Amino acid sequence: MLRLENPGTASRPAPSAVLRETRAVAVLRARHASDYAPVIEALQRGGVLSIELTLSTPGVWEELPLLQGRFGDALEIGVGTVTEASEAETALDLGAAYIVTPVTDPGVIAACVARGVPIYPGGLTPTELHTGWRLGATAVKVFPASTVGAGYISQLRGPFPDIEVIPSGGVNIEDVPAWIRAGALAVSLGGPLLGDAFKGGDLQDLTARARRVRELIDQSAEQLGAAK
Repeated sequence: MLRLENPGTASRPAPSAVLRETRAVAVLRARHASDYAPVIEALQRGGVLSIELTLSTPGVWEELPLLQGRFGDALEIGVGTVTEASEAETALDLGAAYIVTPVTDPGVIAACVARGVPIYPGGLTPTELHTGWRLGATAVKVFPASTVGAGYISQLRGPFPDIEVIPSGGVNIEDVPAWIRAGALAVSLGGPLLGDAFKGGDLQDLTARARRVRELIDQSAEQLGAAK
C-alpha cells in the first residue's frame, strides 16, 4: 500500500505527497465496486492518482483490499460518502489511504485524526467548514462546490486565513484552473471526469480527460508560482 507522509502536527493529518503533487481526486460511483479496476487503470494512465471509492456503491468493503493489492504501490485509494465513525474505522482497517465525507461529523473526523489518516469532511457554510477545520481536518470539502464557485475560497480565507479547501460536487473540467488559482489544495471530480466510463464508454477517452485535468492543474500551478 502507498504510504502517506507523517502528519505535520499531532492533531491534523497532512495531505499525502500524491495529493499535493497531482491535486486531483477522482470520485467513483458505479453499479458495483467490481467494475472499478479498469476505470482506475485508465485514470492512472492519465495521471489522476487519488481515487475515492464511494460507499454509495455496493461492494466497496469486499473490493477495497483487492484494489489495494493491485494498485496500492502506484496510487492512493480512499473511501468517500462516509457518514458514521464506524464506517470510517472499517475503511481504515481495510487500508483506506484517506476518508471523505459529505457532512461535518465530529466522530468521523476524530476517528481519522486519532489514527493520523487524512480526513476531508464536507460542508458548505462557514460554520460547517470552520468546525471541520478546527476539529483537525486535513482540508475541508466544499460541497456542493458549484453552488458557490471558486471565489468562495477567498471569502473563506478572510476570517480563516489558513483553511485548506477541496471543492467537490459539480466541478467541471474547465472549472479546474479557477479553483486552483483561488488556492484550492486539490479538486474533486466525479461525472465530468468519469463521463460514460461505467456505461461502456471508451476508456481511452477517460484517460484523455484525466490528462486534460492534470494539464490544467499543472498550468495553473505554474502561473501561480510565476506570479509570486
